Amino acid sequence: MSDVEAMWQSWSSGLTPEKRAAAEWLRTRFEAVGAADALELVRSEIDENQPHLARFVLLRSLWLGAIDGWADPGALEQVAAARRLLDAGADRDDLALLARAVAYEAVFATVDELDCGADVNVSGVHVGWTGMETGEDGRPTGRPLSGLHEDLLTRDPSGRDGADLWK
Repeated sequence: MSDVEAMWQSWSSGLTPEKRAAAEWLRTRFEAVGAADALELVRSEIDENQPHLARFVLLRSLWLGAIDGWADPGALEQVAAARRLLDAGADRDDLALLARAVAYEAVFATVDELDCGADVNVSGVHVGWTGMETGEDGRPTGRPLSGLHEDLLTRDPSGRDGADLWK
């Protein structure tokens, strides 16, 4: 048994049967979506009541769609300006990298603004908002999705924490 597995067994054996079942369910989900730090995330979700699975899935989805989607075949060709640049001889990889970097910055700015919530926003208007985890039934759980901007880089599916965006 590995050290990680031994620590998992030690930690989970101290849980109530209900929490142990929830922890195993979470572990299966985190491992299925490729979370390298699945056991840490499960422990935090159970011990600290943090919605880490919802945060992980949201941030990973943003990477796969909004950011990395620009590297997909045909993605750049859907944008007239990019098509013109490609036709003029621009390097496709450089354009895809530019599009991914701009998309990352836009996603980061968006989740950072969401994280600000009730703080005075750019408009100066005093209104607030929050992102909320929902259960399988679609109802809010009461657990806000906060600090999204803090973890965006670490959820890069490549495992490089976005390092290739600035090369």
